Amino acid sequence: MIILGLTGGIGAGKSTVAELFAARGVTVIDADAIAREVTAPGTRGHDAVAAEFPHAVVDGVLDRSALARIVFTDDDARRRLEGIVHPLVYAESERRAAGHEIVLHDVPLITEKGRADRYDAVIVVGASQDVRRDRLIRRGMTDADITARIAAQASDSERRQIADFWIDNDGDRAALERQVAAIIERVSGSV
Repeated sequence: MIILGLTGGIGAGKSTVAELFAARGVTVIDADAIAREVTAPGTRGHDAVAAEFPHAVVDGVLDRSALARIVFTDDDARRRLEGIVHPLVYAESERRAAGHEIVLHDVPLITEKGRADRYDAVIVVGASQDVRRDRLIRRGMTDADITARIAAQASDSERRQIADFWIDNDGDRAALERQVAAIIERVSGSV
């Protein structure tokens, strides 16, 4: 099994790249989607997060926007949340990867958590600050939210240090598809 890690800053286009890998038959495991699943109402993750962050609970359900406002402005709060959620995400990711030839783990915090060594290769999606901000504004984020989230993440120079492959996502979709195809070709040769 070839285990790839995919990362990139918010708004860089990591989800689009993951979709392109999936379209080419690569098994994609989305850490953010799993995080939402393991903290859904009725799960032990939800109960643990709600107990730790009661101000982010509305009518018995986590208010993810309120939780984001807390953890992206308070490093200690973010570490406490990660201490609850990350072990659950890692366990579920391992379960989903079993038995597949090439697995791409879509994980926003590979650089920040020093987890590059868990993968056979790390793929980083990069885009200029202007492009990222424009994408995030179109998603409805405020400038303050964008600034806080970018500040909480690793820089592109830090990501470049762990990158086995760098995908430039300032261009068009065709350029993105060519980069993905080239990476798949390279890693497929080692299966």
